[in-house]
Amino acid sequence: MITRFIDKAGWPRIIIALFLLALFIAAPFVGVRVDTSLSNTLVRFGMNGVMVLAMIPMVQAGCGLNFGLPLGIIAGLLGATLSIEFNAEIMTRLVELAGQYKITWLTQEFVDNWRAAIGFGSAIVIAVPIAAVLGWFYGKLLNRVKGDEMMIATYVGFSSVSFMCIAWLLMPYKHPAMVWGYAGHGLRTTISVEGYWLHVLNDSLAVNINEHLKIPTGMLIFFAVMAVLVWVFMRTKTGTAMTAAGSNPEFARASGVNVDHMRTISVMLSTVLGAIGILVYQQSFGFIQLYMGPFYMALPAVASILLGGASVNKAGILNVIVGTFLFQGILTMTPSVINSYLQTDMSEVIRLIVSNGMILYALTRKVRG
Repeated sequence: MITRFIDKAGWPRIIIALFLLALFIAAPFVGVRVDTSLSNTLVRFGMNGVMVLAMIPMVQAGCGLNFGLPLGIIAGLLGATLSIEFNAEIMTRLVELAGQYKITWLTQEFVDNWRAAIGFGSAIVIAVPIAAVLGWFYGKLLNRVKGDEMMIATYVGFSSVSFMCIAWLLMPYKHPAMVWGYAGHGLRTTISVEGYWLHVLNDSLAVNINEHLKIPTGMLIFFAVMAVLVWVFMRTKTGTAMTAAGSNPEFARASGVNVDHMRTISVMLSTVLGAIGILVYQQSFGFIQLYMGPFYMALPAVASILLGGASVNKAGILNVIVGTFLFQGILTMTPSVINSYLQTDMSEVIRLIVSNGMILYALTRKVRG
């Protein structure tokens, strides 16, 4: 039984898990609180989980790893900034509609109490259709370059970020919390979500075990709901056809499946999940990061799902959960333990070395396979 488990999990993944366990065991001996570290790991897991989940549809449909995830992230950034731009107008309109249609519970007091949830929800509502449209064009492009999807996806991701660096400066935003004060136009590099939807998921239904260990229940539930929706979708007729198109395109085509259409749907779904994922990330992180912010965000997501046991041809929910926890756990624990042991602050350097090392390991090991 143990041999079967080792064969299924693979020695590299077991070694990584044992290394993470060793870090948790060593933490108290160097003055690092285990409960605080576990809390930080759960937060990082929740805030990155949906973006890793976005890898599944394209992998299953045979489009490979979605290095073009920044396209979905850009849609999420547009949803976030537009939500803030029209935040007051949206709230006012909601109250007006409530009075018009005699919705007694939707009062101004209710809107004020639920401002964060409404702002976060409106960001999702704005971002999803933008992501779907961008995903449709992205999918059509990938259908024309079959066999080179990951290379073209990387180009799409990088070029879209570069294009938006210009767009963020030219788009006619006016909200004083977002635009450069001295110029009166052009968005700032980072925009705080405090006062809008900061920790709207983290604090929802949060469980405080003690003053150092807080479980972000709302964010974990949100990830679980998204994971279940993806799991259910992949078992519908469309999801099954999508998997068939990825595993054996010729057989799927002979069975009446429109392979190109299935691939396009998978890219759209992946892009939408990426847009939602960055909004979850932002509400936890506290800032909207524009310009070069999304540039490298696909790499940790790709590495996480590969560390979880996925390949370029097959991925599942369990791969997302295991990989994200391992990646974020090591990224959280390693700098803390080493800094405390060496009695110096090298956290950013260590984090870069560890994250880039895991990304390099995951890509070289799996892409070759």
